[in-house]
Amino acid sequence: MAETPRFTTQGKTADSSGDVPGQGSQGPARKHPVDQGMPPLKLFTTGLQHVAAMYAGVVAPPLVIGAAVGLSPTELTFLTGASLFMAGIATLLQTLGVWKIGARLPFVNGVTFATVAPMLAINKSAGPEDALPVIFGATMVAAALGFLIAPLFCKLVRFFPPVVTGSVITLIGVSLMPVAFNWAQGGNAKDPHYGDFSNIGMAGVTLLIVLLLRRFTTGFLKQIAVLIGLVIGTLIAIPVGIADFTAVKEADVVGFPTPFHFGAPQFAVAAIVSMCVVMLVSMTESTADMLALGEVVDRPADEKTIAAGLRADTLGSFVSPFFNGFLCSAFAQNIGLVAMTRIRSRFVVATGGGILILLGLCPLAAGLIASVPQPVLGGAGVVLFGSVAASGIQTLIKADLGKDNNVLIVGTALAVGIIPIAAPEFYHAFPESAKIILDSGISTGCVTAVLLNLVFNHLGTSRRDEEVVAHPMEPGEGIPHPRDPDHAPA
Repeated sequence: MAETPRFTTQGKTADSSGDVPGQGSQGPARKHPVDQGMPPLKLFTTGLQHVAAMYAGVVAPPLVIGAAVGLSPTELTFLTGASLFMAGIATLLQTLGVWKIGARLPFVNGVTFATVAPMLAINKSAGPEDALPVIFGATMVAAALGFLIAPLFCKLVRFFPPVVTGSVITLIGVSLMPVAFNWAQGGNAKDPHYGDFSNIGMAGVTLLIVLLLRRFTTGFLKQIAVLIGLVIGTLIAIPVGIADFTAVKEADVVGFPTPFHFGAPQFAVAAIVSMCVVMLVSMTESTADMLALGEVVDRPADEKTIAAGLRADTLGSFVSPFFNGFLCSAFAQNIGLVAMTRIRSRFVVATGGGILILLGLCPLAAGLIASVPQPVLGGAGVVLFGSVAASGIQTLIKADLGKDNNVLIVGTALAVGIIPIAAPEFYHAFPESAKIILDSGISTGCVTAVLLNLVFNHLGTSRRDEEVVAHPMEPGEGIPHPRDPDHAPA
């Protein structure tokens, strides 16, 4: 099990709870940056920055499913608001925690895109009228199963040394890059202006603004560079003609996701099996994301943290269908924001969760956030997702890449994980149930790295092999290893 890091201050050490023992009257105990608060204005602006970074990812699944089911614009807005509301609830569970639920890290939760393919399949088999109730019923059963197995699933953390975590974190960043590139082109491949110079140019301008702000500003302005870049980019996009404020004009001021608005949940065996598979994939990705975030904030996630985080994921997913929401999971793009800004306080993300709840209750405010053009989000996404990949490379530096075995592990895991990106149709002949897992490069790369690490670094490795690796003979030295009994001096 990974050791909980200790935060040092003025010669004292603090455990993960943030307390520094033995200071007494010498002064207030300093807390780990994850547990430190901030002034209200800074909390709000930095929390809003997290919402802006993940908003498109939260609303995309309900928009896709709602369109497939044939919902009216009003019902579609309702479904989107419900997803925002439940993303906020799940984020608060994850950051603030209740009992043994919540990783208590700056961890954003929202609707996972991994559910889109199976939900579309459920819609096709169940029909538009029953699709949402069947989806909600399957989600509840899968979430309950995930909650029960979370304490067992977290045991996998011992199989995530730096060579594995570094590979997975790098894959998370690389896997998210196509999302940023899609946003930069306009977000909708069916749009006739998809990929126009105006879209890509707007993404480039936004990227340049963020980079200039990071280079030439200091302090608070530097930390909210992404948020400022999104605001300035949106303002520039208005005369360019790619900003659309229709969502603001047509939105109501107040709305609430009434329970079971689309009907009581229905329980179909095939849908439940499909969603359970997705839940396992989601838990694998959440484990990888928690390990990645733990490295970024200098508080490595141990088994206890991962179990608590998975409980928050699954509990949020179980409650979500009651309010017409879908399966909730970690949002990797926000890890990049934490890595770039170095703002590690979980209360910042908790504030973002509160903002998400308000957006879910206020369609007008949600429409304002939705008005940020996709190309503007794409420009900021390049920086955010690239920061995740860079964090993975930093973690790989901690691994012993001088060992051929570790080089093979990293190379193979990255290659397998990049398949869905480099060759999207690679698994087209496989069954749909298998493609749910195989089309997730993060999951396949993670499983590959774990299995190869077991084969090369654990199974059949003797104590003597480990000692020889730890005490190698210098080239040309010709002197036997002092601990090698076969070459003891006469």
